[in-house]
Amino acid sequence: MFDLYIANKNYSSWSLRPWVLMKALEIPFNEHLMPFEGGTGASHATFTRFSPSGLVPCLVEVTDEGELAVWDSLAIVEYLAEQHANVWPSDKAARAWARSATAEMHSSFSALRGDCPMNCGMRVKLNSLSANLKADLARVDALWQQGLERFGGPFLAGETFSAVDAFYAPVAFRMQTFSLPVSEKSRAYVERLLALPAMQAWYQAALEEPWRESLHEADTLKNGTVTADHRKA
Repeated sequence: MFDLYIANKNYSSWSLRPWVLMKALEIPFNEHLMPFEGGTGASHATFTRFSPSGLVPCLVEVTDEGELAVWDSLAIVEYLAEQHANVWPSDKAARAWARSATAEMHSSFSALRGDCPMNCGMRVKLNSLSANLKADLARVDALWQQGLERFGGPFLAGETFSAVDAFYAPVAFRMQTFSLPVSEKSRAYVERLLALPAMQAWYQAALEEPWRESLHEADTLKNGTVTADHRKA
């Protein structure tokens, strides 16, 4: 059995990636939610108890040699793929495309991350869209359309949900929070992701969380105005 360590479901986009993948593919695991403790790096000492990097997510498996920790969301996905064939598409071309699109999400889109941090329960009207954010949205839109058209949908690399969809799942929540402009086809894909039972479970849990971390809250509001907050009071 795997143990998956994550942080707040309302904020932690990196935690969502392996969590939603494992839930959607029915890979059993024990969830350990460790809330952010507030302030830059404040959680590091706590998180180093289970994660060598002091960051989440972290996957831990007990093996014959003892506990094995896998940290970083992409490393976790690749580790799971060694044991579960459906993590990546079976088709060679789809698998290559999915891995490339996943790596691009992992290393790029800094404006999208910075201007529109994940805050599942909030709804925010942006004051404006920076040139860099517009460029990131255009690239995401083009990438999604390419995958959907090339592999036939309804998911990015074909008929079934895979790691590449899990990596773009936080973008779906960002688009819901900030009402980001994308094409009709990409909007339909966002709605498909948001409707998945695993995504709905994450979202409902995020709304129920009692924690409010000041830096994450301020980050959400730095470029816009709150129009709604659906979180539990």
